[in-house]
Amino acid sequence: MKLLTSAQHDQYRAQGYVSPVRVMSAAKAESIRSQLEAFEKSQGGPLKGSMRHKSHLLFSWLADLVRDEKILDAVEDLYGGDLLCWTTNFFIKEAHDPGFVSWHQDSTYWGLSRPDVVTAWIALSASNVSNGAMQVIPGTHLSEQIPHRDTYSPHNLLTRGQEVAVEVDPGQARTITLEPGEMSLHHVRIIHGSPPNESATRRIGFAIRYIPTSVRQEQGDDSASLVRGVDDYRTFEHEPRPSKDMDPAFVSLHAEIAQRNAKILYKGTPISSHEQRLQRQP
Repeated sequence: MKLLTSAQHDQYRAQGYVSPVRVMSAAKAESIRSQLEAFEKSQGGPLKGSMRHKSHLLFSWLADLVRDEKILDAVEDLYGGDLLCWTTNFFIKEAHDPGFVSWHQDSTYWGLSRPDVVTAWIALSASNVSNGAMQVIPGTHLSEQIPHRDTYSPHNLLTRGQEVAVEVDPGQARTITLEPGEMSLHHVRIIHGSPPNESATRRIGFAIRYIPTSVRQEQGDDSASLVRGVDDYRTFEHEPRPSKDMDPAFVSLHAEIAQRNAKILYKGTPISSHEQRLQRQP
C-alpha cells in the first residue's frame, strides 16, 4: 500500500468508495482554483460546455494534477501501477445554483470493457451539505449495470440527464464531505448523485477518471493519457501532455476528441451529438 490504509482499501472494495483522502494542502488547492478563476475572468464568465471535460488537455496545471504522485499512489493501491487517465470533468455549482446530478452509475454510457474504473474527485473548494456535496449509496457498486433513462433535464449536470430506472432509498445515502485539497475515490458502478447548491458560495470539484491499461473501449475510437507505468495493450491512442495553457494545437486536438467521445456517450440517441452538446451547455 502506497497511500491508502488497509482499512480504506477494504472499504473501497466493500462499499465502493473511500473518503476523505488528503492529497494536497489547502493552499495548493486554492492555487489551482485561482488559476481556474483567473482564466474564467479572462474569458468573461465561468468555464462552460466542452471546456469542462478533458480539461487536462487544455491547461498545463491540470495536466500536472492528473499526474500528482499522491493521487496516483492511492489509485495504484486499488488498480495497480499501469494507469491511464481516461477523462476529466469539472463539476462546478455556482452559488444558489439549481444544477444537480441525478442518481446514476458512471459506467452507463462510457463503453468501457469492464468496471475497473475509479474516479478521484478532487475538492478545490469545500464540498458539504449546504453547497451540494456528492452523495453515494454504499455497496451498490456490487450490482451489475442498472438500466437508466435519459431526461435531458436543463439543470442536470450529466451529459444525457441520465438517472437510474429503479427506486433509490435516499435514507441509505452517505454525503461525501470534503475540504479543499481532499479527495474521495468512488467506483464506476456505485449509485451516486448530488443536490443543488443552496449556499452563497461556489462549489468546485474536479473529477479524474482512472483505468488500468488493460481496460478497453468497446464502442469506438478513444484516447487516454498514460500517467503511470507502461501500456502494453495500446488499445487507447495516447494523448500528449500540454506544456502551456490553451496551446492552439491542443485546443484543436481537444475539439476533435470531444466530438469523437460524443459519438460514444450519445450512441443510440435520436438527436445528433452536436445538437446534444449544444443542449447540454451548463
